[in-house]
Amino acid sequence: MSLRSALFSGTVTHTRLRPRRHRLHYRVFSLLLDLDEMPGVSVTSRLFGYNRCAILSFWDADHGDGSASGLRGWVEAQLAKADRLESGMRIRVLCYPRILGYVFNPLTVYFCHAPDGPLRAILYEVCNTFGERHTYVIPVDAGASGPIRQGCAKELYVSPFMPMSCFYRFHIEPPGDRVLVRIDESDAEGPLLAASFAGRRQELTDRALLGALFRYPLMTLKVTLGIHWEALRIWWKGIPVHRHNAAVQKISTTVVTTRVPEHAQ
Repeated sequence: MSLRSALFSGTVTHTRLRPRRHRLHYRVFSLLLDLDEMPGVSVTSRLFGYNRCAILSFWDADHGDGSASGLRGWVEAQLAKADRLESGMRIRVLCYPRILGYVFNPLTVYFCHAPDGPLRAILYEVCNTFGERHTYVIPVDAGASGPIRQGCAKELYVSPFMPMSCFYRFHIEPPGDRVLVRIDESDAEGPLLAASFAGRRQELTDRALLGALFRYPLMTLKVTLGIHWEALRIWWKGIPVHRHNAAVQKISTTVVTTRVPEHAQ
């Protein structure tokens, strides 16, 4: 039987537009994990573990609030706050797995579907290198089809080279044969940064996982090293640094109730 979970191989691209142009382009893979399928996949896979040690693994504690109630319970609580919770919802998580026990996920995206299929909400979980985590919970309009466009004000310090007073615009093409997650960040003066992940679907099998390990060895460690390397390059270009002020709460959530402003479409 085919799984709803999958592996997506593709590229991450960041393009900074000002005050100095800077671009990065990395090949990566992400896993799309259906939370209801994870226990079964963990039992049958030789390479993947759910809440257990394995070469590749996914741990509830790495996401949400890390509570003992489990990730599904936390997601459902956020959906209830957004008035999008239904019984038996299907929750799929797009993220990097732990590889040999290590992971850093700058962005995790949760696709929350009604039992009969329609997308009801998307959660954008953003992490920074200071151990802080903020999730933006954004309902999806009823009857929405094709690319999903959403937006919200920035609430979490992410990069020392980006101001806090910014706005995110999300362009999402939900997972099918392909997936696209694009974020455009702007401030009062206009567009600042365009970041995206575009990937192609593969079945979630041990063979596909093994192939990804060979093509992208120690990928999650390289993500962290790449963040610091690109920061050094940006600093060398003389781009101003914005000081980090610790978040009031290390783990927090915002339910976004306003629509994307017309200028941000």
